[in-house]
Amino acid sequence: MKIKIGALILVSVFALNSCKTKAVTDNSVKTNIKELVKSSDVILVDVRIPEQYAEATANDAVNIPLAELQNNIDTLKGKKVVVFCNKGVQADKAVEILKKNGVEVYDGTTWKNVKAIQQEKQ
Repeated sequence: MKIKIGALILVSVFALNSCKTKAVTDNSVKTNIKELVKSSDVILVDVRIPEQYAEATANDAVNIPLAELQNNIDTLKGKKVVVFCNKGVQADKAVEILKKNGVEVYDGTTWKNVKAIQQEKQ
């Protein structure tokens, strides 16, 4: 009995992980981000500190540092938001915070990724 339960748990874990991997690598997810970044009704939010933002960022991005994001949620509610940072770690945290507060948010990962999407030919 214990072996059957253990095997069932193991199979379930593999099944869940395979689904997760497929969702992350699905091309439609990348296409949506590309469409969102190029859309005029999306707010691009760089969640890095102001000094990093001042050095370089994506076109038309606003700077709301991750530490100040919670205080600015009301300005983002009801809008589509793409967040990004330097390596994607802060953007992941920003997505979590915004989703928890009912904001329609998408992860653009890095500012270089968002800028590269902006510079792609249509």
